[in-house]
Amino acid sequence: MLEPLYQYKDDHQNQFVQVRNEHYYDILLGVGTHTYTLLLNCIMIQIYMFLCCSEVNREKPKKPKMKVAHGFGSLGNLYGRGATDNKGPVLAWLHAVESYQATEKEIPVNIKLIIEGLEEVGSYGLLELTRKRNDSFFADVDFIVISDNVCATRTPALTYETIYSCYLFQVDCPKLDFHPRVYGGSIQEPMSDLIALLGSLLDHTGKILVPGVTDDVAPLTEDERKLYDNIMINCNPSLSIHGIQGAFSEPSTKTVIPKQVTGKFSIRQVPNMDPPDVERKVKEHLQQVFSTLKSPNRVTTTVGAKPWVANLKDPLYVAGQRAVREVFGVEPELIREGSTIPIALNFQEEMEPDVMMLPIGGHDDGEHSQNEKISRYNYIEGTKLLADDFDEISLLQKVQDIFPSKL
Repeated sequence: MLEPLYQYKDDHQNQFVQVRNEHYYDILLGVGTHTYTLLLNCIMIQIYMFLCCSEVNREKPKKPKMKVAHGFGSLGNLYGRGATDNKGPVLAWLHAVESYQATEKEIPVNIKLIIEGLEEVGSYGLLELTRKRNDSFFADVDFIVISDNVCATRTPALTYETIYSCYLFQVDCPKLDFHPRVYGGSIQEPMSDLIALLGSLLDHTGKILVPGVTDDVAPLTEDERKLYDNIMINCNPSLSIHGIQGAFSEPSTKTVIPKQVTGKFSIRQVPNMDPPDVERKVKEHLQQVFSTLKSPNRVTTTVGAKPWVANLKDPLYVAGQRAVREVFGVEPELIREGSTIPIALNFQEEMEPDVMMLPIGGHDDGEHSQNEKISRYNYIEGTKLLADDFDEISLLQKVQDIFPSKL
């Protein structure tokens, strides 16, 4: 049904991945009046996207640093900050819409685009907005689609669970930074306490040492074993240490004993693990270990995002699987992912629509790195997938017994 649209994408793909000299683009807000047609009795899809990027190592990148995500690389890749997370998918959604217009096909669903700039720091403004506008702007949303993940292999995938919690714990002493020439060995240093706490979390093989955290891990069902037979995926929980904040780490001979340091680690959770229970056990473990240090310093712990899970039998996932089969001719992998998208759980709890994660990036894209990319193939075929997803979701309108409450 969408062959003319696919052909348009193939014929014009250089237009979408060309290198441009401009680094910045003018965005006009509130200029002029635009009227768009609202399709009555049709499904309303909310597409969530973001343009912010995480901090990156300041080392010189191996590829030229680019201000936009569509610089065409020598290996058929598009390099740039946020190329796969999440500026590339943003452009892909927009190009999917543009393809309908260019081929004079009517988009068969109504669309709301939510594009924010605070995802990497918790989506605080949007979290508040969903609560305030739940009965107005967001009231008519039937489905929400998010493209902020990557596929586990080279096979297209649908993500149905994010299983990640981030922890920050801070150790501080009540005084200022010290010089080791005077105070080295005469005080209990916050950094030493922090290292001891980090070392208590896991051993050199990656085994989690926090008591009780893995007790409730559910064994894989037979269906899940079949799903994961050909996927590079670890179905066990894992703990990763990500870094230390507060200590001077620039190349220099400078030495200082910092008064305050913060350790960051995350736990990738799996089904049957209860996030509040895991949080309680982690905090109790850190406090117990800290008490054995007999330290005069203080330790505080905070927790980041909670896991999100969807039902693979939801009609939105039925449509997503059909779209993958239509565009790629294969069955999609159905995966859990060890990342976090806090707003997904918020959408689900506050607005109560079905939420689906439909990734177009690859597992080797290097998201959050200084050489982040998205492949040209994934980008072009991904725009076809997103365009076909509109069509497949519109067909759900005709199957009222699947979700009668939505119609």
